[in-house]
Amino acid sequence: MHRRIVQRGLRNLSLAQIRHVSPAGYHSGGLPVRRVYREVERDFGVLAPPIALHSPAPDVMTASWLVLRASLVAPGRARRAAKEAVAVAVSEANSCPFCVRMHAATLAVLLPGGGAGPGQPATVAGGDGLPDPIPADEVPELIGTLVVMHYLNRMVNVFLSEVPLPPGAPRTSLGPVLRVLTWLIRSAGRTASPRSRNHGLLPAAELPEDLRWAAGEPSVADAFARACAALDEAGRRAVPAAVRAVVTAELDQWDGQPPGLGTPWPERALAGLSAEDRPAGRLALLSAMASYRVDDRTVAAARPGRTDRDIVEITAWASFEAARRIGDRTYRQTGRKDATGH
Repeated sequence: MHRRIVQRGLRNLSLAQIRHVSPAGYHSGGLPVRRVYREVERDFGVLAPPIALHSPAPDVMTASWLVLRASLVAPGRARRAAKEAVAVAVSEANSCPFCVRMHAATLAVLLPGGGAGPGQPATVAGGDGLPDPIPADEVPELIGTLVVMHYLNRMVNVFLSEVPLPPGAPRTSLGPVLRVLTWLIRSAGRTASPRSRNHGLLPAAELPEDLRWAAGEPSVADAFARACAALDEAGRRAVPAAVRAVVTAELDQWDGQPPGLGTPWPERALAGLSAEDRPAGRLALLSAMASYRVDDRTVAAARPGRTDRDIVEITAWASFEAARRIGDRTYRQTGRKDATGH
């Protein structure tokens, strides 16, 4: 099979899986969208729906690709199999069946059987797939992968279904589709270019203190700094200030554990919001802390007066706010002062 022919054939399949918003077509999107689509196919192997779902908000899509590429996709100090193990563990913890299937299939190809291979750590810490201890020079990539997956799991739970198939496709086609996708991903991994293409995609920015775990690898730090600035701006643009305050306050006291299905915390947390802000507040709060509970009604309630871009930016801002806190907490639990060892 010629890789580019297969990639072109899968584009419509990737875009057809996205719900709640209309993604940009491969050739109909603006220049930033087309540029990211091309890079995703080149370096990841396929037009990945978790990235394409962001296309109504080009800056946010670019941010999501930069951090995914810098941490998980581009060759670096950590082996791809180790990073895929983190992706699987985090996706399982976040109840994200789509991501579990994709990353488990990729891991099984890299390490037949999905088990530990030569050089693969036999123990992990906290059920997140991270080796215990984390090698100092792999901290930026491995915690970066953890943060990216906590972010993308949330976005996928909102905008994609449980399986990497378009609506109406028979479940019997899942196996062949996964085999083709993992072949493309593995093929791209053999030739992926070094992570050096952050400049020009988003403006340069300072690395926030809570992302200091990335400082030991300049390309990872640069990608996360640029992406964080873009997501912060998206939040200011699309999320009402009162909603940002509520979500931030809830996350500041959150222990990172799923709140459960029967708990009344959303209603309690949202009680102080105006009737106008409450639907957006519910979408943002659930995206951050319980994305598996976002359903059609949640998105529909937040939709009046908002564009696809607004919906993507609300969920993206909230999802990244949660992910960056989890990354900071995980890094502090390693006992390291910073990624440079000082």
